[in-house]
Amino acid sequence: MANSTMLDKRTLGESNLKLTALGLGCWQFSKGKGIAGRFWPTLSQQDINEIIVQTWQGGINWFDTAEFYGMGQSEMALSQALHEAGIQPGQVNIATKWWPFPRRASSIRETIGDRLRYLDGYPIDLYQVHQPYSLSGIDAQMHAMASLVHEGKIRYVGVSNYSAKQLRTAYHALQKEGVPLVSNQVKYSLLDRRIEHNGVLDTARELGIGIIAYSPLEQGLLTGKFHHDATLGQSLTGARRYQGKFKASGLQKTLPLIQELETIAANYGVSATQVALNWLVNFHGTMVFAIPGASKIAQAKENIKALTFTLETEELARLDAVSLHAMK
Repeated sequence: MANSTMLDKRTLGESNLKLTALGLGCWQFSKGKGIAGRFWPTLSQQDINEIIVQTWQGGINWFDTAEFYGMGQSEMALSQALHEAGIQPGQVNIATKWWPFPRRASSIRETIGDRLRYLDGYPIDLYQVHQPYSLSGIDAQMHAMASLVHEGKIRYVGVSNYSAKQLRTAYHALQKEGVPLVSNQVKYSLLDRRIEHNGVLDTARELGIGIIAYSPLEQGLLTGKFHHDATLGQSLTGARRYQGKFKASGLQKTLPLIQELETIAANYGVSATQVALNWLVNFHGTMVFAIPGASKIAQAKENIKALTFTLETEELARLDAVSLHAMK
């Protein structure tokens, strides 16, 4: 049983960013604003402050937010929490995102002032195109992003939800500008491994692009709580209420994976959640990062503990096999 920690930093793609394998996803800090804000209970600024402090003190050194998260509310809540905690610009890394639709690439330059103002002195270390659909092509978007790098308004460029073909197009467009494409943020977990089969992971590996995994716990499914208490699934609201994976037949199908996670977790004195996150950021070496969220201090502590051990090669392989079987 390995017991080394993963709080050491790793490099994101072809950048100079040294990040912990886990960052904190900040969608839940939308404060009930806009479409994105309706997915989460509204957190007070005090709650957000405590989650940020817990995450930072636990050793995690970066936060992922977005313009779309509450129309800037998440960015403002994050910067306020960092200021109030006395965490200085340069001590922490910030990733945020531009929302493309229904906009043109010119919006990237037109709205960067808002991003910088809302982040209130914290530089944008990674600026990502949130999804590939815009009224302008990828080349135009990457040209605009590169110009922000050259002007010193952002450090690095990333994308999100890009296919293998789109990833390659963005990479070469930035390459012409002398700017690296350092990341692709995509949905990835032990129960959603599409990027391993649709060319996204292979293309990223070939081009030296890091993968940032969102929804790494498959909307809470990998915690095992739904498998142990069937009534939780019945009380779900929103989109999860109608998804087959949360119904009895779906839970039965994925139960062997939960049981394997729990068996391995017992060896380390951790939870199934922590093992699932540990697998995600270890199975492909150091190229995959993950951004679990936290709407409670206890969840922030859960995230941190996922970095206090390292799974053995044999454990990684066992989870790989059981996961693939669970998705059939």
